[in-house]
Amino acid sequence: MNRRETMLALLALAATPRAARAQPAARIMFLIQGAPPGPPPWKNPYLDAFKQGLRALGHVEGKSYIAEIRWTSDSAGKPLDLAKEIAAFKPAVILASETSARAAQLAAPSVPIVLPWSGDPVATDFAKSLARPGGNVTGMAALYQDTSAKLLELLLTIVPKVTRVAVVANPAAPYYGSAHKNLDEAARRANVGLLTIDVRSAADIDNGFARIGLEKVSAAVVIGEPLVFRQRKQVADLALRYQVASVYPAKEHVEAGGLVSYGVDLADSFRRAASDADKILKGAKPGDLPIEQASKFELVINLKTAKALGITIPQSVLLRADGIIE
Repeated sequence: MNRRETMLALLALAATPRAARAQPAARIMFLIQGAPPGPPPWKNPYLDAFKQGLRALGHVEGKSYIAEIRWTSDSAGKPLDLAKEIAAFKPAVILASETSARAAQLAAPSVPIVLPWSGDPVATDFAKSLARPGGNVTGMAALYQDTSAKLLELLLTIVPKVTRVAVVANPAAPYYGSAHKNLDEAARRANVGLLTIDVRSAADIDNGFARIGLEKVSAAVVIGEPLVFRQRKQVADLALRYQVASVYPAKEHVEAGGLVSYGVDLADSFRRAASDADKILKGAKPGDLPIEQASKFELVINLKTAKALGITIPQSVLLRADGIIE
């Protein structure tokens, strides 16, 4: 190459837009409902699972994308404050649970949102349908109302002699009605009565279990919902205090001291949600991406809690368990 050709090449390079020469790393914001557990840096097993999913798709953290956690405890009720944080970070994708996603929609309605976990995105008006969401939200659906009857069946296998079961749930949850309907039908088939315990706050959980104890109900089904998930240690401690055999929709409840859980593997859902984020980063619109139903479920048992409750878990249940805490 002569001098003239070299100069032309350098001029062409200088005229090339910077974005074409070096694509900047995409920014992914992970919104968590609640308050930070301590000072940063924060570790989160679900975000780690999401990153594993991205890594399997060829993304390298720090190069092709940057991920950052934000807590919405202070800004969820103040969309303008959250909007400022989102605008400052300039995310290409927001990863959020239902509660945080609602705040993000109000604060930044044009930013794509991926729900790695959702009780029912259609009932919560995040999507027009699972097949074609149509808005700025896509992701994974757990459909807890479909597993509520299975939780009761599991509970009655563990404590077959009970004649009355408490149902602990937040009536504000959009899938509360359908979950309760499924439980009512399953209870009638099993000839078991239900005691409904509505909880909208941590204080309601205290009062609800006090009522369970007062009415001498020794078993409970907990319906999945953000409030009871955040307060899972409180729920497990109260169930133990009042000697209530309880079943839950996620293993995190059992890790917090609950008896038995059957539900979606949340880490797997976060890994699978990485596929939606990958497609969005490549130009897809979230409204065109079908919301997938979670397919991996797990049964987890806390034998320490079973012993404290004086319960012997049937061998048939133990053999089905994906995880046992001793």
